Amino acid sequence: MNNLVIVGNIADNPFVADISQHMNQAMHYSDLISLKSYLNNEFCPRFIVGEDSYEKVGNILEGYVVLIVSSTQFMYSRDELAMRNLIIARAAKDNGADRVILLEPDLFYSAQDRGPRKEHGFVDFERSQKDYKKFNGQAFTSRLYADLLKESGVDEVVTVHNHSNSVKRLFMERFSGHFYNLQPADIFANYIKESDIVEHKNLVLCAPDHGALSFVREVYEELAMKKIPVIVMDKERTSERQVFMDVDPDESDIALGDVKGKHVVVIDDMVRTGNTIVECCRKLREAGATRVVFFVTHFYSSQEGRIKLNDSVIDEIVTTSSIPQILNRDMQGRLRHKMVVLRIPRWISNFLLQHTNLTEKPLSRPLYIEDMSSKNPRWKGRNVGPLFPEG
Repeated sequence: MNNLVIVGNIADNPFVADISQHMNQAMHYSDLISLKSYLNNEFCPRFIVGEDSYEKVGNILEGYVVLIVSSTQFMYSRDELAMRNLIIARAAKDNGADRVILLEPDLFYSAQDRGPRKEHGFVDFERSQKDYKKFNGQAFTSRLYADLLKESGVDEVVTVHNHSNSVKRLFMERFSGHFYNLQPADIFANYIKESDIVEHKNLVLCAPDHGALSFVREVYEELAMKKIPVIVMDKERTSERQVFMDVDPDESDIALGDVKGKHVVVIDDMVRTGNTIVECCRKLREAGATRVVFFVTHFYSSQEGRIKLNDSVIDEIVTTSSIPQILNRDMQGRLRHKMVVLRIPRWISNFLLQHTNLTEKPLSRPLYIEDMSSKNPRWKGRNVGPLFPEG
């Protein structure tokens, strides 16, 4: 029996609809929960599973697993969405749910992965006084968010490509190992191999800093091609908006000059302002790379980022739909001519179907859908026909 109830934290979210479809939920997710608010703006969700029965009042979700799907939406703040997650989880547990899973592809409050004290966070380096001072006066919000989710009734958390070791360790600790950080290395590798975005014989992979190197190595392994050189950049931030870059010779397989005539794929977990990536790609271009493509999991669409990333040193940008608003052409802005979005709800659903024991058989491939504007030079435009047909 399918005992999974999939709901979203807002009423109209295509990402939730895609997850529900791929996981074969018969009822629409909005017919399983009422997301109402009182006149004073306090959020009050109500599960409407078996609402006509008086037999299980207070236990209408007994025997069910509730999956809450939460993704960034530009019409709601992340604060609002986070609070909604907490209240929906509590509603599920207060009505007998056996298990509550939060799917949040872009995990909220991950930026504050450590605080101003020694016990605030798990890091792999010796923290300096300057690093402690950086967080002075602020809240250790990643820990707070984990605590609040657990207290509200969330039993498991599923996210996509969270690069912070501190966040991963504290969520693993808080949820007793039930924290699942899905890495899209297979998605990126498959797109590199199956699309015409780069020439394989001239391929080089690049980590824009040491933090990205482990994921770049994962993509390398997934490619399973003949030896592809990896180049690693060493970054020094000189100010809030400026960085200095050079190649780390100890970690790189080749020297910077060896990228001449090559197609370079730069890979990172997230981009906000674009300063680091543009500087990295500029270095590669100046060294003679003939094509530079940027692959990133989480794309935060800001005006500053769109302006910077529109620099000619970057030929194309490939991202996932972990932040679904990037699918909106207006949010892509002028980047639409070189933006590719890989829609990943099917890939996530493939994991969840097996994780919740709904099936042992994986979904058929491909596990992503390519979304590309017709402004992109690689857009095929097959069978499109005239925009305004006669008659």
